[in-house]
Amino acid sequence: MGGAFDKIVDFVTTHNRIAILLMLALTGVMAVGMTDLQTQSEAGDADAFNDTEIMQKGEYIQDNYDQPGNENVTVSSVYVRDENGNALSKESLIGSLRYQQSVQENDSVSTALATDEGSVSVATIIAKRAAEDPNASLATQRETLESMDEDEVRRVVSATLSEDSPALRLLPNDYEPGTPSAESTRILFRFDQTVGGEDDDSTVAAAQKALYDEAESRDSPEYFTLGQNAFADYSEHQFTNTAELILPVALALILAVLAFSYRDLVDVIIGFTGVILSLVWMFGILGWLKVSAGMTLVIGPVLIVGLSIDFGLHVFQRYREERGEDEGIRRPMARSLRAVAVALALVTVTAAIGFLSNVTAAWPSIRNLSIGITMGVVSAFVIFVTIVPALKVSADGLLERFGIDRHKRALGRGSIVGPFLASGATLARKAAPVVIVLALVAGTAGAATWTSLDRQSFQQQTDEVAEWKQDLPGPLGWDQAAYEKRSSYVDDQYREADESQRRQSQILIEGDVTAPKALERVHESQQAARDTDVVFEQGGTAPFVSPLSVMQEAAARDDEFAELYHESDTDGDGVPDRNVEAVYDALYETAPDQAGLVIERTDGEYRSLRVIVPIDSAATFDDQADAMYDVADVADESDGVSATAVGSATINDTISFQIAENILETIVLALGAVFVVLTIIYRLATGSASLGALTVVPIVLVTALVIGGMYVLDVPLTLLTALLISLVIGLGIDYSIHISDRFAHELERGRDAYDAIRTAVTGTGGALLGSTLTSVGAFATLILHPSPQFQSFGTLVVLALLTSFVVSVFVLPSMLYVWAERIHTGPVRSEATEGPAATQD
Repeated sequence: MGGAFDKIVDFVTTHNRIAILLMLALTGVMAVGMTDLQTQSEAGDADAFNDTEIMQKGEYIQDNYDQPGNENVTVSSVYVRDENGNALSKESLIGSLRYQQSVQENDSVSTALATDEGSVSVATIIAKRAAEDPNASLATQRETLESMDEDEVRRVVSATLSEDSPALRLLPNDYEPGTPSAESTRILFRFDQTVGGEDDDSTVAAAQKALYDEAESRDSPEYFTLGQNAFADYSEHQFTNTAELILPVALALILAVLAFSYRDLVDVIIGFTGVILSLVWMFGILGWLKVSAGMTLVIGPVLIVGLSIDFGLHVFQRYREERGEDEGIRRPMARSLRAVAVALALVTVTAAIGFLSNVTAAWPSIRNLSIGITMGVVSAFVIFVTIVPALKVSADGLLERFGIDRHKRALGRGSIVGPFLASGATLARKAAPVVIVLALVAGTAGAATWTSLDRQSFQQQTDEVAEWKQDLPGPLGWDQAAYEKRSSYVDDQYREADESQRRQSQILIEGDVTAPKALERVHESQQAARDTDVVFEQGGTAPFVSPLSVMQEAAARDDEFAELYHESDTDGDGVPDRNVEAVYDALYETAPDQAGLVIERTDGEYRSLRVIVPIDSAATFDDQADAMYDVADVADESDGVSATAVGSATINDTISFQIAENILETIVLALGAVFVVLTIIYRLATGSASLGALTVVPIVLVTALVIGGMYVLDVPLTLLTALLISLVIGLGIDYSIHISDRFAHELERGRDAYDAIRTAVTGTGGALLGSTLTSVGAFATLILHPSPQFQSFGTLVVLALLTSFVVSVFVLPSMLYVWAERIHTGPVRSEATEGPAATQD
């Protein structure tokens, strides 16, 4: 293996131009693979979570209950808003009719409409009344309103929009019935999902696109939709915002730190070239393997950029250390590559183990992420031991032929940085046991906070974007998207056009549901839900759908059922307390469709009840989950009756927490695998398995400290942060391996323990410092992002990088010193490394 790598090193440093051409050709192949890159995320594997109670109850509801609404009809809304005028003025009403005419002339819309009527709006209702023709066409409606003066239109508006008018659902919640003015209205379109076939929703999608395009073409008053097309533009807007706010700052910080680390423009350019090529290779491999990029598009580049910069710094800094004053370029580059080869290879292998430990995850997107990042790590290794050193040899050779001296001092050799890094070696010699004990205490304390971490399904942005971020000069400033303002307005002012589409949760009640106590629990659960902050209310009431609400509606329509219903309610509280089964039977006879929504009857037996709880769209998923758990607890208080909260929030909460808990198993598995690999490789490469085992300790320590840092900084445990904790192993392994390997290398060269540690922390530690500062600067910029998920991402990675550096440079040396003094008994390597010893400080 070593012989093969020696041949590669010799080829790269001797035939550098050929190596560059070969690697560029391979890069072209990878670029072709990028054209087949699959960017969509795959759906989760629901079967992996079927053993959870909530998932099972959710499937039970799907299998045994009718679902509200018409599953074959999609209702789309178009909003007309005139903030400074009147959306019920003659001009605005005529404008609405023009909009409806225009879109219905579009073939996509006319084909997909579910009814001949097509659409309904306040304008159509008012115009039909004015025309005294309920079947008047849109053209006739327009002509009627155009022939009327403003006063006549106002009178018709006031007369039409009375308290009992169905048109009120097309107006804001704060509209006062009978008034001739409103800030906004909405137009409803009903589309038939079966037009293009059962599995083809392209027809409806095309119709919705036509609605969106026509709305965007109108300025005053404002027309807008909130469907998938608007959201797609919003997502693109958010990406642009993120790029313009984050990337310039991150790039500036990276360049500033690299300028400090390299102090050489040529090396910065070559290093950046390697970073770009690593990303091309990563995505090219994924394209060729047909592995969906998904989350890798977001998380992969930032991790691989950090790792690539680290690889480059180690290669370049070691080259600077190795090159003597009167020496050429090729031989010291070959020595430096051989010197860092073991460390880079170990980093690649163990980082891959850390990342690949997530291939056992239930979600395909996480499995694909682990594969994607692993391919990125391997790509970075290949790039930085081939084309990057070849470019360095070529560039330095060319510049020196023009008389430009390319001898550069390594970062750790400076008068300021050198003593700072060397303090780790000084601590090791003077107080190694104290350092180790303090580190272990801190790590234990950090690990102990695991059970106390705030756990959330995922973080939602609830605060406005800080004004200073919006006030930055363009294009840096965060531009608040119109979609956000519009969505917030609609949530505040309108009910769902189709109540079945409203965000909702469910309480499933099982057991002896024909007993009066079951309906009493339904009543109590509704009361408990009303007392929460997450339930949607309108006019002081919450539109629950439950056995009781269906009974009350049936009683209002059917006198025979009403008589039985009232007879069964002996105390007049609206809850039948006797003859419950007979009431169920009568309800199924009177309103079978509505009864099937809330009462399960299988083989003539009543087995469960369901309460559908409307949820306020402003409620966070975590608040919704907590509230629904509390409501279920209220309904679950009686013997013989059990209740389960089932909904998007509780299901997501359960899945996310299960994944988060599985991360702990993943971490243990990854650490165990890294331990085995390092002990074996160090035994083969250095003759010391104990050194490999010792190298794993800092990784465990870093993981524990990161957990403690999350607790101190109030970073919650979510699906994303739990995943990133497992990736910490892949990041942290880099630092400790480089220090351990350099220490072993210097021991073999004949240095004593202290000198070997000092050389390791000032030489390799200098590269680690540059890498840490660069990556921390890049990731810290994510904290500028308004999204709490981005902020947590940046915070967690910065924590991992900083703790990895501190532990490797200031704690690991003490462990190595004790190992060398107490355990190490002989040579560390079986063969000497070619080349002279590193220059003394």
